[in-house]
Amino acid sequence: MKNLLKKELHKIENDLWSIANKMYENPELGDQEFESMKLLVDLLSKHEFEVEVGIVGRPTAFRAEYHSDKPGPKVAFLAEYDALPVVGHGCGHNLIGTISAGAGITLSKIIQEIGGSVVVLGTPAEETNGAKVPMSEKGIFNDIDVAMILHPGDQSHISGDSLAMDAIQFAYTGKTSHAAASPEEGINALDSVIQLFNGINALRQHLLPDVRIHGIISEGGKAANVVPDYAVGQFYIRARERFYLNQVVEKVKAIAEGAACMTGATLEISNYELSYDEMKTNQALSAAFTNNLEQTSKLPILSAKESYGSIDMGNVSQVVPAIHPYIGMNKPGLIAHTKEFANQTITEDGFEALRSGALALAYTGFDVITDTKLYESIQAEFKGKK
Repeated sequence: MKNLLKKELHKIENDLWSIANKMYENPELGDQEFESMKLLVDLLSKHEFEVEVGIVGRPTAFRAEYHSDKPGPKVAFLAEYDALPVVGHGCGHNLIGTISAGAGITLSKIIQEIGGSVVVLGTPAEETNGAKVPMSEKGIFNDIDVAMILHPGDQSHISGDSLAMDAIQFAYTGKTSHAAASPEEGINALDSVIQLFNGINALRQHLLPDVRIHGIISEGGKAANVVPDYAVGQFYIRARERFYLNQVVEKVKAIAEGAACMTGATLEISNYELSYDEMKTNQALSAAFTNNLEQTSKLPILSAKESYGSIDMGNVSQVVPAIHPYIGMNKPGLIAHTKEFANQTITEDGFEALRSGALALAYTGFDVITDTKLYESIQAEFKGKK
């Protein structure tokens, strides 16, 4: 049966490659990926998927589903297609979207025979305000049994972990005054932000080593001779587990309040992007995928990356068994979020990653649906972690 899947993927691989190249040539930022979404949706519709666009209030999000007439697990492949400013598809989302669509279409060709259902979810804005967060919160995964996504990289890696993250903004309001003639009449909002940075730096010594706190001053005044009456610091705060991250965030907020007291400014705290939870790889599902990737790709598969980044797939992994492995583009040392990375996605190595990755995902979906012991192992592990 897997040989049949290979033949089915071969029939559509040129369509997938064409879409990946079109996305590369026309990179779109998060929640603006209208053309990229249309390319994927049109292909899925052509292959008789039922498509709903604009789910969870996100115009470029979609759900495409293909049902069989037989009961069985529902397998989801998640597609990303947002690009980065300046560098375009420097994270390879032009491949992620096409890999998932290709896996879904390929698996759909035998779904009537083996049972179950296949879903392709279009998940915008992973780089900034990931749609997988509201999808997880609003029940999109309630009827899904496993969720998979495959990310391009310099080399192939098994699915690993990621950090939970909150994106917190601290906005201080003070009072303007002439900085030389009457500084005593002013309240310096910028001094509040500076004290916030100093306080966070003092806190670092007393946090677990997996914590990452990094920020910028996004607003800090307009002229050196005017006491700034408004200043803003924006921070990403990360930790290995959500439970501990929540404690760290409260400590940072207390520092921010202390900075306001020191200067007399008023403080407003808000989240400027959605919060991401830590990734919990389902090891049973991961092992099945790794076994299949070994069959479809000639490249070595390395152990999980030690990640200090954050992904919205983490939120998905809290509500459904999930994996987020990496498919290599045969260029060890290649750095993500660069133009060089984007360019690698449209080489022959990029095409091979698309082809072997989509097939490995389709194989794994087949295994989940047809191997009862594997399915039960995946679900037992997930329930044990919750």
